[in-house]
Amino acid sequence: MFLPVNAAEVKDRGWDEVDFVYVTGDAYVDHPSFGASIITRVLEAEGYRVAVLAQPEWKTTDDFKRFGRPKLGFLVTSGNIDSMVAHYTAAKKKRSQDAYSPGRMTGLRPDRAVIVYCNKIREAYGDIPIIIGGLEASLRRFAHYDYWDDKIRRSVLLDSQADLLIYGMGENQIIEVCRRISNGESIDSICDVRGTCYLCGVEETPYEGKECPSFENCVKSKKEYAVSCRIEQDEQDHIRGKAVKQRHGSKMLVQNPPMAPLTQQELDWVYSLPYERTYHPMYENMGGVPAIEEVRFSITHNRGCFGACNFCSLAFHQGRFITTRSKESIVKEAKLLTTLPDFKGYIHDIGGPTANFRRTSCLKQLEYGLCKGKKCLAPTPCKALEADHSEFLDILRTVRELPKVKKVFIRSGIRYDYMLADKDDTFFREMVKYHVSGQLKVAPEHCSAAVLDKMGKPHIEAYIEFSKKYFQLSDDAGKEQYLVPYLMSSHPGSTLKDAVELAVFLKKRHIRPEQVQDFYPTPGTISTCMFYTGLDPYTMKEVYVAKTPEDKAMQRALLQYYDKNNAALVTKALHKAGREDLIGYSEKCLVRPAEKQKQFAGRNTNKAKGAKAYGKKNFKKR
Repeated sequence: MFLPVNAAEVKDRGWDEVDFVYVTGDAYVDHPSFGASIITRVLEAEGYRVAVLAQPEWKTTDDFKRFGRPKLGFLVTSGNIDSMVAHYTAAKKKRSQDAYSPGRMTGLRPDRAVIVYCNKIREAYGDIPIIIGGLEASLRRFAHYDYWDDKIRRSVLLDSQADLLIYGMGENQIIEVCRRISNGESIDSICDVRGTCYLCGVEETPYEGKECPSFENCVKSKKEYAVSCRIEQDEQDHIRGKAVKQRHGSKMLVQNPPMAPLTQQELDWVYSLPYERTYHPMYENMGGVPAIEEVRFSITHNRGCFGACNFCSLAFHQGRFITTRSKESIVKEAKLLTTLPDFKGYIHDIGGPTANFRRTSCLKQLEYGLCKGKKCLAPTPCKALEADHSEFLDILRTVRELPKVKKVFIRSGIRYDYMLADKDDTFFREMVKYHVSGQLKVAPEHCSAAVLDKMGKPHIEAYIEFSKKYFQLSDDAGKEQYLVPYLMSSHPGSTLKDAVELAVFLKKRHIRPEQVQDFYPTPGTISTCMFYTGLDPYTMKEVYVAKTPEDKAMQRALLQYYDKNNAALVTKALHKAGREDLIGYSEKCLVRPAEKQKQFAGRNTNKAKGAKAYGKKNFKKR
């Protein structure tokens, strides 16, 4: 049974009031891939009466009064992703579709949804407890660079007028906070829960912890902002992390140390709750909610990512420490999927932030936490790394042998450098033989060592080694399979010459990427700090940043040099980079001379099967 979404459903349950109203910017989907679903089911299991207010009309307070005044307070999130990312492309253009809304409709949540919703609640109910969480709140908990405003914004806790901010994966935080509120404790006095942020007067600032440069100093100085970002990142460890403080005028933002990740028993419990595993039926006539399609027959088996790429927000939100569900819990969910009416025999994914992580990267983390300012895998694997796929392999073997299961795929990201570090290649062989649906998506991102260092990624030699082994194992299994490489243009540190280097690399290896992602400066990442400041926060050295539309367009065009519609931009970029030797008719050239381009304009050469991926036949030609 879905949680109530209107006053009539509240009455049908025999409730005279609700304890909490959970406000979300997404349509209501009751599936454990959706944070709103997890938190509301956890609270239900703890005995609270929770109503869901999904995508309320925000121009008046009417929708926020739908359930009356809740007994204990409001819980607010923008949804599964930041509302600005949901609404705008990397070029700051309005998106034409929204997968988290019924029928892909746009305009059903406001920009900066957490702020807008909370201010409407304050307008409706005044001094009522408001707790914010989810990705948007978590990543904007400190003073942060906002790409869409192109300036430093205050912590979302101030602009939203909320009482408390939960960051990271919030199950244990929400249980403790709600228990204390229900026991009569004032929300203003709840200042000691790990994994939360609160505001206090400067004179009430706790002595312990580390202090970042203030909001005002971050606005005045990009160097101070870079220092602040490094402190924030360095303390995101539940074992060694300290409280972090940042002044905003007369207020002090205090981030308590991170909450410990859920234990395996707790994680199993979360995924055992009675999810409906689909969208609310009120959306059926509106075309359903498309976001469910990618995850309905997928299983999350882990949390956290010690890969910690600089452009990814996972390390700042979920953390780098790996936690996993038990084999029994995963197999139980797989069996449940086989009972769903439209199950066709295919489990689309057993994965997570990084699918092939089932353990901490080294045993030292259990006592000391993850190393400050260092990465486990980049630029090369740490000597203390212990790569082991045996447990993950055992789970995959068991699930693929279940009745009614035809195939089990791995579609979420894998770290190929971690796979290469495993001395036993049994997992690699079985993944290629049983768990690839014709093509495997991996993320080398670039080929320039200088750019990859700024990304926090392994150097390209690891991808080349992986690709050779992947195609050899595919041959051994009698399969023609492909690699689809994800690539990123205009990441901080990438000059035009670096982009040319990548284009030459792609041509030499017959790779024609259909998808190229421009770097998107989202809140809470090291790469976004570099984008705004032009500084690497870990070295304080200057970093080149492509910011003009022309520079970005040229870098992007180079990655798809083979598309005749990009010829003029590619030619301009090559002239600017001093690489006229790549304009001509020889095998090494990227583009024909300008006078020959017009007759090919409008044709798209990216239609052959081989254009989609790095294929076996092309690999053998090198």
